[in-house]
Amino acid sequence: MRHSELHRAHRIGWLRAAVLGANDGIVSTSSLVIGVAAAHADLHAILVSGTAGWVAGAMSMAAGEYVSVSSQVDTEQADLRREEQELAENHHHEVHELKAIYIDRGLKPELAQQVAEQLMAHDALAAHARDELGLTETTTARPLQAAFISALTFSLGALLPLLVVMVFPYLPLTQAKQMMAVSTALDTMPLIATLGSMSLLSLMLLGGLSAWTGGASVFMAIARVTFWGMLSMGMTAGVGLLFGTAIG
Repeated sequence: MRHSELHRAHRIGWLRAAVLGANDGIVSTSSLVIGVAAAHADLHAILVSGTAGWVAGAMSMAAGEYVSVSSQVDTEQADLRREEQELAENHHHEVHELKAIYIDRGLKPELAQQVAEQLMAHDALAAHARDELGLTETTTARPLQAAFISALTFSLGALLPLLVVMVFPYLPLTQAKQMMAVSTALDTMPLIATLGSMSLLSLMLLGGLSAWTGGASVFMAIARVTFWGMLSMGMTAGVGLLFGTAIG
């Protein structure tokens, strides 16, 4: 019987970008909408602000991920070129370098020498990239993949608060219908409470799902996203109330 093992390291690249994008989409758009609502804006202004935040955020996530991951790729390629040059100029030293790495990992000097020589005979650059630089196919940076996934998941996350704003007037709440014509602090509170609750619930589900997918602690992931989500929405609500009161 073949022994099979389930590993999740190959998911690190796209999972990080997906979680970051979805989490940012929910938190930033919900916080923006809550801040504008707390400033006594009407539903149209809240929806326009949220939509603008969605588009700007998705483009920012895509550009930011592409630039940052491309910088990582540039650094990796520069290290590989430097290593390739060192292999061509000082092959003996590079063998000794790999040998020292394997000795530190627990091999006896004689065996470490044999392993270093055989791996370098097979593919010297790959051996040094993996064991000296820590570069593997699993951890290789992919700028376009990171940019696309971040923008897509941000958009999916941002849709939640926008949908809440759009359907809110049709919810069976007394003050909801009043908001179509009147903008007061009392009128916006049901929207803020509804959006905050929905956003926190979505963040908890996202945190739990991402932790489960990556094999991490579900409780810790939920606690982290809940704390930062509450902090972000609370601070923007405070800003909206402060400036709304000052303008009013």
